[in-house]
Amino acid sequence: MYSKDGENYFIVDAHVALWDARRENQRNIHGKQFIDCFYDYHRNLSPASELWPYEDFLYQGGERLMKDLFTDGYVDHAIFQPAHLGAFYNTGFGQTEEAFALTRKHPGMLTYNHCFDPRFEEAGLKQLREDAARFGLKGVKLYTAEWKGDSRGYKLSDPWTYRYLDACRELGIKNIHVHKGPTIRPLDRDAFDVADVDAAASDFTDLNFVVEHCGLPRLEDFCWIATQEPNVHAGLAVAIPFMHTRPRYFAQIIGELLYWLDEDRIQFSSDYALWTPRWIVEQFVDFRIPDDMTGEYPQLTVAQKKKILGLNAAAMYDIEVPAGLGLAEPAVV
Repeated sequence: MYSKDGENYFIVDAHVALWDARRENQRNIHGKQFIDCFYDYHRNLSPASELWPYEDFLYQGGERLMKDLFTDGYVDHAIFQPAHLGAFYNTGFGQTEEAFALTRKHPGMLTYNHCFDPRFEEAGLKQLREDAARFGLKGVKLYTAEWKGDSRGYKLSDPWTYRYLDACRELGIKNIHVHKGPTIRPLDRDAFDVADVDAAASDFTDLNFVVEHCGLPRLEDFCWIATQEPNVHAGLAVAIPFMHTRPRYFAQIIGELLYWLDEDRIQFSSDYALWTPRWIVEQFVDFRIPDDMTGEYPQLTVAQKKKILGLNAAAMYDIEVPAGLGLAEPAVV
């Protein structure tokens, strides 16, 4: 929980990872390219006081994650959103066993989402069903630009992806988180295009599609899709650190999202371990739209910030919000 000026904020960090990009886990040069690109984002968007040494950035481990998120970072609940990247890392990038073990140890604090790749076809469908049973999945994280053999990505609208989404529907996996944001070297920029979200959201109206990174740099395309598809949500990972380096740019991002989607479909995330949540939570609670932009973008309210920082994701994942940390009920007339 975070408290400021008499207001208490329930914090759900809706997009975190426990990764291993150490040299011994890098399968090839692409593993180094990928984590180096992550580190560039970290260096360029973080306050100087929050910068990590490169070696620390390669691997954090569960003990540090718990400290950074829950002891120091105000987080009440966090959701793992792993990327496998088996073409780049020997045991994968996101560490399934370590993250799931933490979730079992701290079930009230962590939720583990897993991943699938429709290019594994029938074998992958079988694995998805096994994973759903083992992990108790409520959500999955998809990386549509991930490499597999000669393939450098897939689309949500592909026939095999639809079969996997059908399986998610059957298995009760309602929350489909999709990386649709800035490219990461060496992945292909166009494989993260948001256009395929439109068809999938239209055809699977009983699933939630959380577009991580809110489609950046294709914010306008994302907003036009999301305003027509009420089951499309925006994840603020990567977008929210721009408060520090480009506050006017972030004001435009959050202003557009609030205009097109409203405050009920926007979710906070630190994207740990790209960034730690403490400084982001503090800055977001304090954030104000610049005065000369308020004619187009109204000032954020405390209620909007509370929804974005935790209440929206809590509702999506049935996370219990303690008494006094929700929004005040309107008076009965």
